[in-house]
Amino acid sequence: MKHLKKLSLPVFTSRISQYLIVILVIAITILLCKPLADQQGYHIVSFILLFVISIMATFFGIGPILLASTISALVWNYLFIPPYFTFHIERTEDKLMFGSFFIVALLNGVLTNRIRRQERLVREREDQTNALFQLTEKLSKASGIDKVSEVANNDFKKHFNADSFFILQDGNNKLGPSKQPQNRTDLKNIKDDLIEWVFINSRKAGRFTDSFPDSDLTYYPLTGTRLNPGVIVFDIDKSLYEKKDTFWDTYFTQISNALEREFLGEFALKARILDESDKLYKTLFNLISHEFRIPIATIMGASDTLLLSPTSEKNREELLNEIFKASGRLNHLIENLLNMSRLESGKISVRLDWCDVNDLINKVTQNLKQELEHPKLIVIVPQEMPLIKLDFGLMEQVLYNLLLNSCQYSPVSSAIRLEASYDNENFILQVADRGPGFPAEALPKVFDKFFKVDDSKTGGLGLGLSIVRGLVEAHKGTVQVENLTECGAQFTINIPSEIPDMQNINLE
Repeated sequence: MKHLKKLSLPVFTSRISQYLIVILVIAITILLCKPLADQQGYHIVSFILLFVISIMATFFGIGPILLASTISALVWNYLFIPPYFTFHIERTEDKLMFGSFFIVALLNGVLTNRIRRQERLVREREDQTNALFQLTEKLSKASGIDKVSEVANNDFKKHFNADSFFILQDGNNKLGPSKQPQNRTDLKNIKDDLIEWVFINSRKAGRFTDSFPDSDLTYYPLTGTRLNPGVIVFDIDKSLYEKKDTFWDTYFTQISNALEREFLGEFALKARILDESDKLYKTLFNLISHEFRIPIATIMGASDTLLLSPTSEKNREELLNEIFKASGRLNHLIENLLNMSRLESGKISVRLDWCDVNDLINKVTQNLKQELEHPKLIVIVPQEMPLIKLDFGLMEQVLYNLLLNSCQYSPVSSAIRLEASYDNENFILQVADRGPGFPAEALPKVFDKFFKVDDSKTGGLGLGLSIVRGLVEAHKGTVQVENLTECGAQFTINIPSEIPDMQNINLE
């Protein structure tokens, strides 16, 4: 019974002004039809009144049309059907015609009004379908939780001229802080306890609902198949919200599915990152363990021999030399790890000062004296080479890593060419060797962290060239690598450096 009552209420909800208008229209029609008040004309009047009622039925509700039909029938009887000015009808055919007129007028008005209401419902459903289509299209193109929320808010505002606000979970099935919206005056009274209730119970609440109807706003749960993204709060007119439960469920389901898609995408990405990080950690741990174990084993073995076994002066010198080389290798590995950590944290500070390129080359070649014994090093520095403004310590590590890399890959009888030049306010440093070079597909990855050519037999962590690029870029320079025509590879460093003013330059 309650459900039937709700269905019948809209039939008689027309405004009083509509009743007054139909009375006025019927009165004017009757006045215009007054000249037809004779024995033959009253039939025409009935058709005119039926036509007027049909026209009004397309504009007014069922209540005003019933009133117009009743007044038309009674006035037609009183003024136009003989005997005049009475409700008495003498002729049987006039009685039948009056009854038919009354029934036809009522049916015509009711059916026309029903068609109009059906047309309005169809139009509303078309608008709802169009709104859902546009929302689905926009959500399918949105990427990221923030973008999906923005699209949903804008779409809600466009179609319903109402503000909305999302409170989403933090990924652990707990709602984040609601943070009252700053630029929306209609959504200032959001209740956190009501948001929590809606999220936990997955039930709508607030205005126009059965739960907490006294609230100023409407709270709707965003529910998904695997997780509930959160809650949407909105303020909307009663006429736009009521009797559209199916539409609102579908509308918010579209938003929920889009948000759930983004949440699950982020979870999958985090899982992939964690998996890759775990693999990288294990690989790096094994690599570092292996690289550190070799020099440490060398140091321990040589030290043990020196301490426990009598040895000749020659063997003693060789063992001490092995300890020194292993210590240098160990120190180089540690320095590379520290430099990489400083580069990634952005804590590299470049202290530019005027430097002599020859001093830089001599310092590095002295440190690599043993490595450069067999591959012959050819140094080319023009006599007119000016002073260069750079960080001596950082560039020392750059050149050290490049030369060490060339020594590891160069044949014993080959040569390494180191050339420095200055052109158009740019310091250019080139290191070329006669090693195997790099596979074509590996060239773009040469400066990546931990990258090593697959068939490489040399040790190392794969950090040297990555550090070279980082330190050169810290000087606002560039470094490139290319394979030479016959064999080998060439690294070219280009660092901007102004021409020194020898009168005002300060060398410490």
